[in-house]
Amino acid sequence: MDNILDSVKKLHFVGIGGSGMCPMAELLMRRGYEISGSDMNESDTLDRVKGWGIPVFMGHRPENIGDAEAVIYTAACKADNPELLAAREKGVPVLERSVMLGMLTDKYPRLVAVSGTHGKTTTTAMLTQIFIEAGADPSAIIGGKLPLIDSNCRAGGSGTIICEACEYVDTFLQLHPAVSLILNIEPDHLDYFGTLDNIVKSFRQFAQQTGRLLVVNAENESVMEAVKGPQREIVTFGMDSGCDYYPAELSEEPTACEDFTLMCRGEALGRVRLAVPGKHNILNALAAAAAAHSLGIEAGALCSALEHFGGVHRRFEILGQFEGVTVADDFAHHPTELTAVLTSAMRMGYRQVWAVFQPHTYSRTYTFLNEFAKALAIPDHLVMTEILAVREENTYNIHTSDLACKVPGSVWFNSFEEIAEHVMKNARPGDLILTLGGGDIYKCANLIVERYKNR
Repeated sequence: MDNILDSVKKLHFVGIGGSGMCPMAELLMRRGYEISGSDMNESDTLDRVKGWGIPVFMGHRPENIGDAEAVIYTAACKADNPELLAAREKGVPVLERSVMLGMLTDKYPRLVAVSGTHGKTTTTAMLTQIFIEAGADPSAIIGGKLPLIDSNCRAGGSGTIICEACEYVDTFLQLHPAVSLILNIEPDHLDYFGTLDNIVKSFRQFAQQTGRLLVVNAENESVMEAVKGPQREIVTFGMDSGCDYYPAELSEEPTACEDFTLMCRGEALGRVRLAVPGKHNILNALAAAAAAHSLGIEAGALCSALEHFGGVHRRFEILGQFEGVTVADDFAHHPTELTAVLTSAMRMGYRQVWAVFQPHTYSRTYTFLNEFAKALAIPDHLVMTEILAVREENTYNIHTSDLACKVPGSVWFNSFEEIAEHVMKNARPGDLILTLGGGDIYKCANLIVERYKNR
């Protein structure tokens, strides 16, 4: 397909405030394109877009597209959106977000794409921080806000762009990276893929679209299955010394954060003391380090940047301490992610951990019911919401009560207000209240913070 960006200058974004749309709008604007957009809801992201001088219309109307030469929309957009209908009527090209992401990243000589079932956002953010601190001036599109740049996007001056590559509905097959990281492959999004074999097949295609280097988790069988056969150069990372990049001399201190010597093929590159908790973040750091080091980033700068990395928005994000109770929020919504985060939380020395979980999609809850129950039995207390439907109908006849039956002592409520009241009534000084989920559970965390402040 020809790259439409070679022949147009005026682009209109339907839903420009979306976390995946806003970074593209910014990078395209910085590259000299004329951008306009529309959205239904005011947000901080939208304020940022307006701050760049981009005209934004509230609400969707046919006239909003103006004289745009191409219209970009998110997957959440309905087929009868008046702006899409107007564009098609005028014969203006209409592109789904992931297609435009592919076209935008093709404009950079070197795309470094971070893929995998878990850890994409954190690893993309770590890699971006390493490149920035090493003076490599990258562009970046991250799935969460990186505190170093106070944004999920960076327009750099070099030919390198670092971005997340999401496998859902094969979005990442729009990308043609020079370098790809494959962090892990596990069953997820089975509403689309159906089987783990199909997921592996998609990752195999993604690996084959990578031009120069694959950085892969050697300890994940499905990853190694996906990169079998004639490939470009492969660099491995993992906890074992048989990998190219691995940790040694791990600190045995029962603290939450990880402290280890970063090794490359038997040679010590330096000591790394992560500021983010959890064994899973050692793997994220190893992946970022392996990619950066293979691309010529000096070991000292790399280890230093990993130590400075303080996490990403909604990844074990501490929102504050009130009356001795710590409130935090995390995006974990798959059993593997929940196990990693909750295991870390239980090691952090809190008196008791209150997990507040919002199940995300009926299909995921139904498919992994037993795995969710096992993960959610880790904290001292479990409080849940009803299942967030997202894009689904409840054809599975699954409810939060089915999950609660499998986790003794757990409770669930219909509203964030009831949850806030319950946990605030029962939490004591020294406790952690941790909201978890891929939906809007962060609003519950914000509500708890607000109530504590007003008390």
